[in-house]
Amino acid sequence: MKPIFIAGPCVIESAELLDTVAREIVSINEALGTEIIFKASFDKANRTSLKSFRGPGMDKGLQMLADVKYKYGLRLLTDIHESSQAEPVGEVVDIIQIPAFLCRQTDLLVAAAKTGKTVNIKKAQFLSGVDMKYPVNKVLDSGGKEVWLTERGNSFGYNNLVVDFRNIPDMLDITPRVIMDCTHSVQRPGGGNGSTSGDRKFVPSMALAAKAFGANGYFFEVHPNPDEGLSDGPNMLKLQDLKPLIEKLLKE
Repeated sequence: MKPIFIAGPCVIESAELLDTVAREIVSINEALGTEIIFKASFDKANRTSLKSFRGPGMDKGLQMLADVKYKYGLRLLTDIHESSQAEPVGEVVDIIQIPAFLCRQTDLLVAAAKTGKTVNIKKAQFLSGVDMKYPVNKVLDSGGKEVWLTERGNSFGYNNLVVDFRNIPDMLDITPRVIMDCTHSVQRPGGGNGSTSGDRKFVPSMALAAKAFGANGYFFEVHPNPDEGLSDGPNMLKLQDLKPLIEKLLKE
């Protein structure tokens, strides 16, 4: 199965940021013959602190994502946190993502399924790959046509994650498309004095290890200046490093 790539900033910070990232994605697609799906969140509803930046909200955020689709012709992915968001989000994006913390929320999964869009379910930090058959079945039994699963690590004590790469082949037994979230898996949740920290230097290794275990999709949150990013900065890949890493994944 041909690998897919998902990339974009963690959260919608500005139209200018979306344009910068979208232009680079289009350039990479043209150079490498890929189809990178554009990702950005309109609301980060699970930030560590009440003071943390969440995004522009659904109405403004969806309009900004629609502008990206119109200007650059990119397929879109974004996440939802409430069942009521599924229908309006499904009118704009191509793939609806279910956050890891919410992957067992039945009403959320059913609402996403009813849009008819592809549903990407991120594996919870407290579940095994085998456990993900239940969220998948909720979507399929509710009329969903295509379901992807995404590995993003498991809780390992406090403020830390570890990736059990055996989850990837286990999830491939459930659904044919399994994606490695190469940036969220290097987080240290809540480990940044009121925010999530992490270490982006491990992102390429996460991607290459996932490929060895059979992953056929890769998720990268990217930013031209990650250290200035308003969400998940320590984990985001530098935008300039995206193309070389995709080239490596395609060649090896």
